[in-house]
Amino acid sequence: MAYRIGFPFWRFISNLGIPVAIRIDVFWDQQAKVFVATSPDLRGMVAEAPTMSSLESEVDTSIDDLLTDELGNHHGPTIKHYRAVQSYPA
Repeated sequence: MAYRIGFPFWRFISNLGIPVAIRIDVFWDQQAKVFVATSPDLRGMVAEAPTMSSLESEVDTSIDDLLTDELGNHHGPTIKHYRAVQSYPA
């Protein structure tokens, strides 16, 4: 079980090395032809990529960078929960 980013004391929990969870909302930008990921839990979390697999890599990098900026290098692991906010192309 992971404690969710944004809940009270999440920074303290993460610095203890306890896993934290983050919601990732994903949608397809038809005009730009890319998948876009944002998070209501972590301010500044935005990533885009042409495929879902490359988007997941971008999300991992973005989350690690944002948490390092916010918490320093001692944050615990992050468990990502992806949620489609609109349908994807076939």
